[in-house]
Amino acid sequence: MSDDDVILYEKRDRLAILTLNRPGARNAVNGDVAQRMEALLDDYEADDELWAAILTGNGPTFCAGADLKEIAAGNGASLTTERGGFGGLVMRDRRKPLVAAITGSALAGGTELALACDLIVCANDTRFGLPEVKRSLVAAAGALFRLPRAIGMAPALEAIMTGEPLPAQRAYDLGMVNRVVPAEQVMNEAVALAESITANAPLAVEASRTVAIRAYEGDDDELMRASVRAIGDLSATEDFAEGPRAFIEKRPPVWKGR
Repeated sequence: MSDDDVILYEKRDRLAILTLNRPGARNAVNGDVAQRMEALLDDYEADDELWAAILTGNGPTFCAGADLKEIAAGNGASLTTERGGFGGLVMRDRRKPLVAAITGSALAGGTELALACDLIVCANDTRFGLPEVKRSLVAAAGALFRLPRAIGMAPALEAIMTGEPLPAQRAYDLGMVNRVVPAEQVMNEAVALAESITANAPLAVEASRTVAIRAYEGDDDELMRASVRAIGDLSATEDFAEGPRAFIEKRPPVWKGR
């Protein structure tokens, strides 16, 4: 398997689809995965024709986290990139939406990859979880602060300190997951969700996302200023004029992303 094969990349209209492709290793993250992820996210962010992306996995497991064989061989540092962190993703600065489409388990680093995405669609038998404490390890790729933001402090601390898995329905009920469907419907549901995003003005989606993801980090005054700047910047674009014009003319808008 070449480095390019560890994550498959497909363009489908306005969507990019990234598929973790190490099913024999339960899609565990090694150095090739991290480097390939960073490169593909660069391509996605730079491609003006792509307005949303989906991250999924090939095989019965979405991602088992870090490749322990690589860590045992002393190659643990290769599982991170300078700009993306673990898997080339978890600390990546992105403009565009990323939807996780998950079948099977997403444990340890797999949960951390999922939490780094903007939206999550999963199968009704999916399990999330941070079992690191059962092995005297720490979930160091973002889950310790993203999980409390996603589901609240009490249930997050329970999951973090017990290491017990979080079932899909429980994750949905707590607000971590957007859709829970039968496994065979996960990809179709993720595509439908992503396409509902790409139906909107892409620059407005990006600007709105940029403010929203800072909701737990900035104070209200700072975030209000960011919102006003966003609408100000958007007002100079062609799409800003197209939206109201299409509404008045009673037709679907034609977005150009500029």
